[in-house]
Amino acid sequence: MNVRRLIPTTAVAGAVTLGLVTLSACSGTSDAADQRSGGKLDVVASFYPMQYLAEQIGGDHVSVTTLTKPGVEPHDLELKPRQIGELGEADVILYLKGIQPAVDDAIQQAGVENTADAAALTTLEEHGTEAGHEGESAEEHAQHAEHAAEESHGGHEGHDHGSEAGADPHIWLDPVKYAEVAKGFGNTLAKADPAHAADYEKNTDALVKKLGALDTEFRTGLKNASTRTFITTHSAFGYLAERYDLEQEGISGVDPESEPSPARIKELQEIAKKDKVSTVFFETLASDKTAKTLANDTGLKTDVLDPLEGITERSKGDDYIEVMQSNLAALKKALGAK
Repeated sequence: MNVRRLIPTTAVAGAVTLGLVTLSACSGTSDAADQRSGGKLDVVASFYPMQYLAEQIGGDHVSVTTLTKPGVEPHDLELKPRQIGELGEADVILYLKGIQPAVDDAIQQAGVENTADAAALTTLEEHGTEAGHEGESAEEHAQHAEHAAEESHGGHEGHDHGSEAGADPHIWLDPVKYAEVAKGFGNTLAKADPAHAADYEKNTDALVKKLGALDTEFRTGLKNASTRTFITTHSAFGYLAERYDLEQEGISGVDPESEPSPARIKELQEIAKKDKVSTVFFETLASDKTAKTLANDTGLKTDVLDPLEGITERSKGDDYIEVMQSNLAALKKALGAK
């Protein structure tokens, strides 16, 4: 499954090369790096869900830098040479392979010993069908598949869009899987900084407990919903839906910027009527145009279901837990949960 639109390999490779040249010119500057991070463990996180884990588990012993600034769509990230250089100087890197091709390439080049791939710390699964092609005819699907094959042999070779073929990378939207990643990363920090291993274990336990409480909130809150189906622009909620016995119907598949087929729009209209769907969800970092068009055509409401790829002033909460609780409130309202 093609998770996101591709970022040119040549652009990434050029940035990686320049970044590594910069790094080699600064070899032996560990003292400067220590000064920059105030003597703390220098941790680089790829985007917000990884940043949150690093901050919660690392606590006072780490200085966390995120490659994806607030308001930037993570999948569109293009790294600057300075960021490439910082990757090579990091003590620890936490990322999610398959969701940011530019980051995957740079991390491979950086060669930092203590590098944790969140996708390898839990089990990835497939959810839904190929992005943006639900509901299409067999002929349409074959045409898309042929086009994808041509692209893979064209100017986009070298990218791995998922740690497993067709795997859904949005593991952080399932509190249980996110807790598994937290435990794995706690071990990574303990290995990188044995002197504070006990604190990392304590912080990991505290975060896992919070995620367990969040899981309980979702299970309890969604238990008695009048419908189990929700429609969303971005099919990022497959793990969440599976965990809480819901049915996710995505307008555009895993890629929020792909255009749904006319057949898919018709199918969604029928699903909305049959399953008594009241709301079409959209997100904060992508266009709401398609969601609002579908809602207007079917007489439905719209609301935000945040995939938590970044925190901005538009986010309904200041951190992961608060935004997930806002998501729960939105789902309860839309699904008629009591």
